[in-house]
Amino acid sequence: KELEEEAQRAAAEQDAEAANGDGEVEDHDTRRLPFKRRMEIVSKNKAEANELFSGGNYQHAAARYAKALSHCTKFFDLAPEQQKEVNDVKLSLCLNLAFAYIKLEKLDNALLQCNEALSIDTTSVKALYRRATVLYQKRKFDEASKDLDEAEKLAPEDKAVKKLRLLVERQLSKQKAKEKAMAKKMFG
Repeated sequence: KELEEEAQRAAAEQDAEAANGDGEVEDHDTRRLPFKRRMEIVSKNKAEANELFSGGNYQHAAARYAKALSHCTKFFDLAPEQQKEVNDVKLSLCLNLAFAYIKLEKLDNALLQCNEALSIDTTSVKALYRRATVLYQKRKFDEASKDLDEAEKLAPEDKAVKKLRLLVERQLSKQKAKEKAMAKKMFG
């Protein structure tokens, strides 16, 4: 069992090393695999990434999520229900990868993944919330507030959205107070 765990760790480290700076994985797998087999590969990578993430190993988790996402681009000749299944998995992977990047404080990468998730589903509350979180951390409070407005419309009872709203509003009011003080100094 220990050998198996060590082998998994080594494989995860290799994947992390294969990932370049933007989280993209260099993947040379060009096989035209059947849908079911390719989906198994995606699911296996996602499960391993989730396990790594749960263990606090965000760098390697991000590499696995990115690898799973790269496999999502290799489906072909999809029926509509298969396309929906792939999109659902891609959405989940983008959200998880964004969260890993937030944990790693790679905010630009996290923002890209949130945008990708929103391109798949414009009504994803989780994607809007994650993007608002990134924008809050980047001190872009007006933009964060817009995402929170949208998230609140879609899920008015979401506690996490409400909590982040309070933080954003507090920062916006501080910002306005500073601007007011500056104007007062400038114009007497």
